[in-house]
Amino acid sequence: MPVSEGVPRKKVTTSHGRYYAERLAAERRKRVTIIQLLRRRKAVRGLRTSTIRVEKKRISKGEALAILVGTQIGAGVLGLPYAASKVGLIPALFVLFGVMLLMLWTGFIVLKFSADMNGAQMSTIAQRVLGKAGGWLMYISIFIMSFGAILAYIAGMGSVFSSLFGINETLGALIFWILASIIVYHGLEASGKTELLMSYIMLALFITVTIMLIPHAKKSNGLYTDLSGILSITGVAIFALGCHTVIPDVYKGLGSYEETKKVLVWAFLIPTAIYAVFMAAFLLAFGRETPQIATQGLQLLYGKLGNIIGNLIPLLAITTSYIGIALAQQSNNEEFVKLKRPIAWALTVIPPAAIYFAGVKNFADVLAFAGDTGDMMAFIILPILIWVVAKLRRR
Repeated sequence: MPVSEGVPRKKVTTSHGRYYAERLAAERRKRVTIIQLLRRRKAVRGLRTSTIRVEKKRISKGEALAILVGTQIGAGVLGLPYAASKVGLIPALFVLFGVMLLMLWTGFIVLKFSADMNGAQMSTIAQRVLGKAGGWLMYISIFIMSFGAILAYIAGMGSVFSSLFGINETLGALIFWILASIIVYHGLEASGKTELLMSYIMLALFITVTIMLIPHAKKSNGLYTDLSGILSITGVAIFALGCHTVIPDVYKGLGSYEETKKVLVWAFLIPTAIYAVFMAAFLLAFGRETPQIATQGLQLLYGKLGNIIGNLIPLLAITTSYIGIALAQQSNNEEFVKLKRPIAWALTVIPPAAIYFAGVKNFADVLAFAGDTGDMMAFIILPILIWVVAKLRRR
């Protein structure tokens, strides 16, 4: 007869009774273990930085490459030429390719641990290897990155609205912030396919703009060296090349560690090459006078047409990036910190806006701050720390 809840247990004296008691205890332990695993999964899910996700169980190498490249292409690239103008073309190229190699290595680390854990996400990897502190470190790094990115996007759109509609920058930023934040609150996020499509439209626009700048390029504009801005170009490069959060999804979609590793190499080489050409074109055309939002410089060369094209790119790039990152952070606040929607939303969008209206309005420098802090922690320091800790444990 089974032992019911609330009924006092009698001391087991027979071998059959001992067997039954041991079996019952084992079942209880199993149930507790399952509950703990479910709670653990619930605690670490939801830490993300992009709305791009792999929806299919199996994807081709071309689709995998598109997802990884699409995750990288965004508003971050708009600040690269301005950051490069602080150091000169040659140092900027060295930093860009150096950051790419470092990010590729940490991408390999994320891929290896994810593959060993059956496709685990970065937050899960951090918590399993570094403990509960690892999960919180991941959350804090993503929070800082999101804070900096949202602040930069508000500043950028203030400038875009001012150029397009002839209004005050602060008023333009306020209008954009209200409209975009309402969309975030209601959770009207675009699908991964839509975001990827927007990324490729922007990529086509970047190439078009680069071609437009070639006739105006002069070697003398970019051939100088000033290492005082090295942190700025490093931070923006890190921000522009981050795609680590979708590596586990791509691995699960491809189903092959070796194939994913090959795709990952191309996924860093292709955007880096495009960024290098885009950055060089602006620096050779404008030199030290490169605008904070690079494409706005087209107005000086092509008048009204240049103004429209030069502001259309950031309008698309910043809007989609703002909504995507704010939605991801709002989700993190709801699921990881267990906050209710209004509080999670307020914590996501209000502090960056308050800092902007207090006077911090430099688009590229704020992007550099986000890259040098949150992005560096999430995409470089934490993966290396995970690799080191795991290696020490094996020894």
